[in-house]
Amino acid sequence: MAILNILHFPDSRLRTRAQEVDSVDDQVRTLVADMFQTMYQAPGIGLAATQVNVHRRVVVIDVSEHQDAPQVFINPEILSREGVEETDEGCLSVPGIYERVQRAERIRVRALDLEGNSFELDVDGLLAVCIQHEIDHLDGKLFVDYLSPLKRQRIRKKLEKQRRHGEDPAAGEPSHAERVI
Repeated sequence: MAILNILHFPDSRLRTRAQEVDSVDDQVRTLVADMFQTMYQAPGIGLAATQVNVHRRVVVIDVSEHQDAPQVFINPEILSREGVEETDEGCLSVPGIYERVQRAERIRVRALDLEGNSFELDVDGLLAVCIQHEIDHLDGKLFVDYLSPLKRQRIRKKLEKQRRHGEDPAAGEPSHAERVI
């Protein structure tokens, strides 16, 4: 397993639409293992392959308290959405930034597992938010795209300034309330 490099906003590669996985093989399973290791080390609760510059429709998620409930979604698609909720979101690709975003409260998702078997899940709460957030990444969209253009520009300038000055915008552990997707 390997720790992969996470792309940071405003890197244009984050805007690439990911391609479907044709078959779940050992290469995909290795990618998934590397993505979990990268996500846990970051630390985060979700990671899309696009964020590590692999433009395949692969997502890993673990919203458990003790990083002991890993979930894999290959070629995920949202079949239905219900309700609306607004929550604070953070992102491994937009380090140190947390903003309120509106998403569906409940979703039904279909995906493939690590054996290539199709499954469907009805989810709500943090898992629903996380799945929607990661699927956005696969479509080349970031949570900052839900914000006003002015706020998005301020975030871009803040992150660019930190990088120019050699600061790590991800420094400091996120609190439990600020779990990074």
